[in-house]
Amino acid sequence: MFYAGLLADYLKNYMKTRLTYRSDFWIEILSDLLFNGLNLFFILVVFQHTAAIGNWNEQQIMFIYGYFMVPYGLFITFFNLWGFSERYIVKGEMDRILTRPAHNLVQLMLENMDPSSLFSALVGLLIMAYSWSQLDLSLMWYDPLVFVLLVLGSIMIYGGVYIFFTSLSFYSDAPTGILALMWNLQNYGRYPVTIYNSMLKIMLTWILPFGFVGFYPAAYFLDRANWGMFALLTPAVGLVFLTGALVIWNIGVKRYRGAGS
Repeated sequence: MFYAGLLADYLKNYMKTRLTYRSDFWIEILSDLLFNGLNLFFILVVFQHTAAIGNWNEQQIMFIYGYFMVPYGLFITFFNLWGFSERYIVKGEMDRILTRPAHNLVQLMLENMDPSSLFSALVGLLIMAYSWSQLDLSLMWYDPLVFVLLVLGSIMIYGGVYIFFTSLSFYSDAPTGILALMWNLQNYGRYPVTIYNSMLKIMLTWILPFGFVGFYPAAYFLDRANWGMFALLTPAVGLVFLTGALVIWNIGVKRYRGAGS
């Protein structure tokens, strides 16, 4: 209840702040939608020149991309830690965070959350719904529950990877370039892992498991016979990576000694 109350208070403050400058708020949403629209447009252009990519047709690729947008939009809403090193380490704002009763990582997430990114998740759901109708996929009674579990697993994977690399700020002075690299690598997850070479498949499955934020969970609905059981590993993979990242984060917090003078 304590953290639920904090979430509600931060959401109220966010809306008050953003709606003071309503044009900026809607322009930000529009820019995010245009960015995602360009990615979708790229997929459509590719399929003007080929009927399939690695045995996956246009509607299947669109479905995978739609799923990819759902956990990504939710992740960006609550794990917006891009400027952590400069703001909290270099400028010393981590000192302020550590003097408050709530867990430091929760405070950071609440301070930097971006609810406007939820529109990306909504668009992803719409793309999935359209592709589902075109593919005429079967729907089992438990599929909505499985979908929620898969999305939660994908969010945990995002959280685990980015919390781990953000925590490097406690050990290094310049980890920001790594986060930019991770952002580029995660985009590989919106395409079928089967189209990549063996080394990239291994990396996207077990090392930086971005295959589980797009392709594998989506494949559960597209091809249950071949990918169903493997896709169900998504929550377990997410839990492992998130737990490991939190351990590294907590060790880093203990190493933190303030910004100094």
